[in-house]
Amino acid sequence: MAWFVGVDVGGTFTDFYACRREDGAVRVFKRPSTPRNPGEAIVLGLREMCAALAIDSADITRLCHGTTIATNALIQRRGGKVAMVTTDGFRDLLEIGRQTRPHMYSLQKDHPAPLVPRERRYEVIERIGPGGVIIALDENSLAAAADAVVASEPDACAICCLFSFVDPAHERKIAAALRARRPDMPVSLSSEVWPEFREYERFSTTVLNAYLQPVIGDYIDYLDTEMKAVAPDAPIRIYQSGGGLMSVETARTYPVRTALSGPAAGAVGAVHNARLAKKPDVITLDMGGTSADVALIRNYDPGVSLGGNVAGFPVRLPMVHIHTVGAGGGSIAWFERDGLLKVGPRSAGSDPGPACYGCGGTEPTVTDANLVLGRLSGGGLVGGAMALDEAKARAAITPIATQLGVSAEKAAQGILGIVVANMVRAVRTISVKRGLDPKDYALMPFGGAGPLHAVEVARALGMSDVVVPDTPGILCAQGLIVSDFKEEFVRSGRLALDAANWAAINEVLEDLERDARAWFEGEDVVPDSQSLSVSLDARYVGQNFELPVVLTAANPEELPRPAAIAEVEQAFHAEHEKRYGFHNASEPIEIVNIRITAVGSVERGAAGSEHLPDSTETATPIARRPVWFQDDAPVDTPVYQRADLASGASFIGPAVIDQFDSTTIVFPDDKLTVDDAGNIAISVKSNHLAGRQAA
Repeated sequence: MAWFVGVDVGGTFTDFYACRREDGAVRVFKRPSTPRNPGEAIVLGLREMCAALAIDSADITRLCHGTTIATNALIQRRGGKVAMVTTDGFRDLLEIGRQTRPHMYSLQKDHPAPLVPRERRYEVIERIGPGGVIIALDENSLAAAADAVVASEPDACAICCLFSFVDPAHERKIAAALRARRPDMPVSLSSEVWPEFREYERFSTTVLNAYLQPVIGDYIDYLDTEMKAVAPDAPIRIYQSGGGLMSVETARTYPVRTALSGPAAGAVGAVHNARLAKKPDVITLDMGGTSADVALIRNYDPGVSLGGNVAGFPVRLPMVHIHTVGAGGGSIAWFERDGLLKVGPRSAGSDPGPACYGCGGTEPTVTDANLVLGRLSGGGLVGGAMALDEAKARAAITPIATQLGVSAEKAAQGILGIVVANMVRAVRTISVKRGLDPKDYALMPFGGAGPLHAVEVARALGMSDVVVPDTPGILCAQGLIVSDFKEEFVRSGRLALDAANWAAINEVLEDLERDARAWFEGEDVVPDSQSLSVSLDARYVGQNFELPVVLTAANPEELPRPAAIAEVEQAFHAEHEKRYGFHNASEPIEIVNIRITAVGSVERGAAGSEHLPDSTETATPIARRPVWFQDDAPVDTPVYQRADLASGASFIGPAVIDQFDSTTIVFPDDKLTVDDAGNIAISVKSNHLAGRQAA
């Protein structure tokens, strides 16, 4: 027997999703995270999972990993000590940036300080322009800069020269000089990290990569060493922010690609489950212990942008469209100086965790509020492995209630109302602010805490459908299992879309295809698993930003090529119309980036032989308990085990659905139905305090 395992490390729990290749059998497992060394939770969790679920660790043949190490390092400013070498006259580019001032009228906010202080930014005399070399690399200035870098004793160095995406020769010579002096020092070249135009974003991304190299390098070394003892036949694959898996060697070289690794895997897992539920348009709500991530999926596509912002720093890399807010089960309730109650973004995490964990936490959290209201079972989380102490939860919330002059239950309802409002704002950011109506989508909650709050979020947004996947608390880990290997190859250069440049465009495609085929060979991707797609980033002449025009081929093994200029023009006009609501067929178009995406599909195992109980419309509760919803008194509520709900089961709420990895709340009068794939579909009525929630 062979097992594929996905591991997602969150701020509170580390999740494991194991799938058996031969019959598709699924096993899930959770354990508390270890913030001081996240890899420790992976190693311990694998041992514990194998022991608890009778899995032979020697049978694990693939380990896919989503990580938040890079994000946390950037947020907490705990990366390496970085030096930078750049073109003469451009050492201050990182601080000058763009003339965008989103916080112009705030006296407290400013752009984050650059990760490389000015005294560790060194210049070399050289200059490359869009047409090639203008000033040759000066050997004396190179030697002086290389010596100065080594003398500053950095952990890593970023090399960022102007127009290196046109000709990387100078950056490579600088790297050679540094490696000759410090062979052990990681070096990041902007022409390798992301060879595109827009020097500020390229420089920033390269510096972030160098900043993360020591942290991610140490982490991967630890994980690689420990995994050889636990599962010696399981190669480790790391998830990328733009979707797709990469090798540990690639992750070690380009750690910035992991900046939003975990949430991106959740979006891919959501697409997989949306297909099972036959819901092409969904809004995801991934609520864990520390934060909530939301994404919008249209026609089973989560959307990938070519730029973003991580911890205040611009990043020019493919990234799944995800918006994050500090709203999780561990989010702490507190009073602002003006006396108003706030929830988050500070979190109790897993150490010490919410007060109800009994591990030393004393501050009131969202999890404590859910326990006080009866929405969580006192029997505990993770199948009862983590007992919850209601008395400690109530003691933590009592000071909040006293200051507000209400009961502990009312204070708990207020805490949940605030955290729901925070998530509602996040959903509106990715939908309403983009001209899209949430009512046209189904809400798919996951993460350990997502199904607890999904109905209230949906009702506040006027959404009528909630779809809870089979294993919502492990969905990010499941997304890792169903993901493919992926690599992108790009070439920048402004080319008018006309007959004079048509041959040049096709010549670039041929060069990139050779690079992609070489990558397939290096990663041992067999021909039957290979596929290529082409994207031409185009814009109207005079525009500042471009749109991707994606080309696909009928035969996945063939490189899709545009048959004629008119084909690209029509595709661009259609994309512009879709994105902005208009297009101008008479305007000239230019291509600014040509990229090829290489995908190596992975084996996902057979279709699962383990299935739901026989189809039935009845369900038997395992218990009843009083649960507070939005009323002044608790409601006697049946409690069901998720595993007992068969396909076709249907009933009217209220109800609590318990399972190993999460808890789902069904409000009074809402209807629950289990579909053929095992998803819970909740039809949300719109008359339950919708006005108050929306306010």
